[in-house]
Amino acid sequence: MSAAMLTDRTQYCTFHLGDLFLGVEVTRVQEVIRHQATTPVPLASPVIGGLMNLRGEIVTTIDLRRRLGLDERAGGEDPMNVVIRSDDGVVSLLVDEIGDVIEVVDEDFEPSPSTLPATTRDVIVGVYKLDGRLLLILDCDRVLDLALTTTETL
Repeated sequence: MSAAMLTDRTQYCTFHLGDLFLGVEVTRVQEVIRHQATTPVPLASPVIGGLMNLRGEIVTTIDLRRRLGLDERAGGEDPMNVVIRSDDGVVSLLVDEIGDVIEVVDEDFEPSPSTLPATTRDVIVGVYKLDGRLLLILDCDRVLDLALTTTETL
C-alpha cells in the first residue's frame, strides 16, 4: 500500500462569503438549503439573522457576514443556509453561495495565518492550500459560542 493511501483525509462542505472560501466538516452539516424566510429576534445580537421554520423545527440563523465584520450583502441577494448540528440542536449559517464537498489531505492543514483580520481568525481553526486559493476551516462551536454569548450580554 502506498504512503498516499495511508494519509488521512477529511471532507468539507464549502461555501463562499464575499472573497472568503470557507469549509465546515461534512459530518457537522445536516443539509444545505436555499434562502428561507426568517423572523427577527428583538434585542438579539446583530449576528443573529433571525429564526426560521425548518419543517416544523425552529432554527436560529447566524449571519456569518455580520459575525466576520464583512459588508452587508448587496441588495436583492438572498443568503443560502448551511444547516449544522451542534450540541444544543440545529443552527443555520447564512452564507453567500454554496460550494462543493471537497476532500483534503490532513497533512496539508496549517494554522490560521496571522494576516487574517482578528474577527475572522477568531473563528477559523486553520487553512488548507488548494490550487490558487485557501480553504478556511470554520470552527462551528466557536461561531455558535460567540453568537450566543453576545446575545446573552445584551
